[in-house]
Amino acid sequence: MLSANYSTLTQGLIGNSFAARSGARRLRTPLFGAWTYKMTDEPKTASQLPDPKGYKLLIALPEPDEVTEGGIIKAKQTMEIEEIGSICGFVLKMGPDAYKDDKKFPSGPYCNEGDWILMRSYSGTRFKIHGKEFRLINDDSVEAIVEDPRGVEKV
Repeated sequence: MLSANYSTLTQGLIGNSFAARSGARRLRTPLFGAWTYKMTDEPKTASQLPDPKGYKLLIALPEPDEVTEGGIIKAKQTMEIEEIGSICGFVLKMGPDAYKDDKKFPSGPYCNEGDWILMRSYSGTRFKIHGKEFRLINDDSVEAIVEDPRGVEKV
């Protein structure tokens, strides 16, 4: 069992999967340039959400309603179609260059982190993490800000 915080173990003894599970960091040592692992107190957890680069915005899509207003339960396929074609989203993160172009955005940014926005349908790069859909969209794809996304529907 490993006891000390700063125990150094060679890669040949523990393998790469150990580092991912235990929070060990991979370091290069001066002796023969071998890879070693240095133990830390807390296991490192990777953030599943990507950091947007450049002028991109990371958008979370709202969950579609499972039941219609009349009480009819929607099919899974119907809910997926509604989610894919969603025009409403929540701004989670903004890339470092988003809204920095004064010529393109003379009155300032269209939105900020934490805003609910309306965007073009099917815009951006779509991806799912643990079954939840997200999008990376361009900063100029934002059409409007809405205070309450409930009730906003694509026509």
